[in-house]
Amino acid sequence: MTSKFCYWHSDRYAGVTCQRCDRRICAECMHTASVGFHCPACVAPQSIHSRRQRTSFSRPSRRFGNISEQSLTTRSLISVNLMAFLLTLLKGGSLGVGGGDITRDFALVGCARVFVFSGECIDGVAGGEWWRMITGGFLHAGVIHLAFNMFLLWMLGSQLERLLGVTSYLLLYFGSLLSGVLGVMLLDPKVLTVGASGAVFGLMGATVVYQLRRGLSPWSNGIGSLLVINLIFTFARPNISVGGHIGGLLGGLLLGWLIDEMHTRDLPTYVKRFVPLVIAITFGIVSIWASRYWYNPILG
Repeated sequence: MTSKFCYWHSDRYAGVTCQRCDRRICAECMHTASVGFHCPACVAPQSIHSRRQRTSFSRPSRRFGNISEQSLTTRSLISVNLMAFLLTLLKGGSLGVGGGDITRDFALVGCARVFVFSGECIDGVAGGEWWRMITGGFLHAGVIHLAFNMFLLWMLGSQLERLLGVTSYLLLYFGSLLSGVLGVMLLDPKVLTVGASGAVFGLMGATVVYQLRRGLSPWSNGIGSLLVINLIFTFARPNISVGGHIGGLLGGLLLGWLIDEMHTRDLPTYVKRFVPLVIAITFGIVSIWASRYWYNPILG
């Protein structure tokens, strides 16, 4: 079982893993690298002999059980998105805009169709199609939309998966996805909305929180600029879900801070899992409640 304490400071919490030697290190020992973080030994001058030993030690494990080192969860999420897009194409969608029967039946929407006489919503989240809150996050409006989101998911998710662990990472991902759903229900519940952008914005927010809490500048490694550029595109370009992006970002900031704060405390494992799970479920419940006001969006 891996120790939660720093390799160099046995009395301090080890928040990250060195990307070269896999030692657990605390915030004081972290050195920002082009990919991830390195410990003091891996950034110090080394002899040829020690570098060879270190390379041999840090070779990735091939065991199936070592999930976090292989970024298997992030790869699985990307695979599901790719398969969903392929299914969309097979069901009448196009490379340029997606669409087709799959998008109509599974995209996120508060209310898509109303019964003429009663005014009751019969299609959408307000009509009881709650699965749209999850399935909409795995559909995309064209290959460019898909490629951009999957690139960001791989870049951010593979790092966060290693730092947080599989369970906390999944809670962060789906919690951010549901907070993005809530943003859509509050701002634009009558428009079909697709994409993993809400979850990806949540990952960006969590990454910023993780770095700030360790005294690192988000501007030094580009995550700050990446977030600002994406926010500019959100408001500057048409047909972009402002609610989905901002909702996902806010959810990621909250969950990222909460998960990291709980990991630094000596709390039972089930508490560290249960609290973020409750918050994620709350986002979903409030989204269902908000969807009932499709005829007059709360903030629209």
